[in-house]
Amino acid sequence: EVGEPFKEEKAVAKYLRFNCPTKSTNMMGHRVDYFIASKAVDCLLDSKWAKAKKGEEALFTTRESVVDYCNRLLKKQFFHRALKVMKMKPDKDTKKEKEKGKAESGKEEEKKSKKESGKDEKTKKEKEKEKKKDGEKEECKKDETPGTPKKKETKRKFKLEPHEDQVFLDGNEVYVWIYDPVHFKTFAMGLVLVIAVIAATLFPLWPAEMRVGVYYLSVGAGCFVASILLLAVARCILFLIIWLITGGRHHFWFLPNLTADVGFIDSFRPLYTHEYKGPKADLKKEEKSESKKQQKYDSEEKSDSEKKEEEDGKTEATRSSGTDGSGGERHSDTDSDRREDDRSQHSSGNGNDFEMITKEELEQQTDEGDCEEEEEEDTESGPSHGKS
Repeated sequence: EVGEPFKEEKAVAKYLRFNCPTKSTNMMGHRVDYFIASKAVDCLLDSKWAKAKKGEEALFTTRESVVDYCNRLLKKQFFHRALKVMKMKPDKDTKKEKEKGKAESGKEEEKKSKKESGKDEKTKKEKEKEKKKDGEKEECKKDETPGTPKKKETKRKFKLEPHEDQVFLDGNEVYVWIYDPVHFKTFAMGLVLVIAVIAATLFPLWPAEMRVGVYYLSVGAGCFVASILLLAVARCILFLIIWLITGGRHHFWFLPNLTADVGFIDSFRPLYTHEYKGPKADLKKEEKSESKKQQKYDSEEKSDSEKKEEEDGKTEATRSSGTDGSGGERHSDTDSDRREDDRSQHSSGNGNDFEMITKEELEQQTDEGDCEEEEEEDTESGPSHGKS
């Protein structure tokens, strides 16, 4: 037999009822509030009963003392233990969801194939390769970075049922409130409402000045409500007129948050919104997506070209090291080659990379070159004979 609760127990239960975080759900066809045991223990350990007064010991010193006290409250039927039962989805719903997902994926693939049919085969292959590379890079980044945001986990639905073992345990156990005291705020609001009703019934006994003031206030409040209703109708009419004239391309809303679930001041912000939903908007979106893809492709191509340039530089360095040891044959150029180099430098200095030369000029240049070579040979042979 459990006796009636004491004043202290009522005070502790009231404090726990209004300060411990609770959630609401349905149980056996009724709306109930429930809390978790570990949070209730933490709440009582932070209360005034956990602090020792002068000449008295604290009521709650450890978690075990709180659990023992909550067992007393449970026996006096302030709350009772409940059991979480997860709701399982039927097999039909899962099969339907899978079929819908397959159908949507097939439609998306068809749309993509239609869009890509007008492009060349080379661009298709390049895009596929780059998509694979991007996917691999993203997967690697996700695996490497530990602070990446994970996908939102779907909350599993559950229902509460009464537990057979009615004991308070410190942990993730669920307890449903039976004790439902009236809060001071609700009591005060009810008292004010009762006084307002009594004052309204005694309106003929009010002084004349108060009655005139209340009349003007009521008229002003009525006009304000009527103006808001007229605004709501006028903005819809304005939207329809603009939508019909432009053929559904321009969506113009005056005071878009007027009827939204926001505060009084936020319902008048912003003053208007405008959206263009025409063919150009779709083209702009496609162009933006294509430009982003091209930027990715260019960056990847640049990285590949830089790698190739580095490899070419290494090969040229190895070749130059080999040619340096081959001897002075390449270093000893003939006079004709030097003249040709001088002519090419002269032409490049004038800004002309290439010059048109006729056949006659070519033949004259070749004859002059032969004559100069013969003269050099003669000069070289002269001193050689003298020495001999």
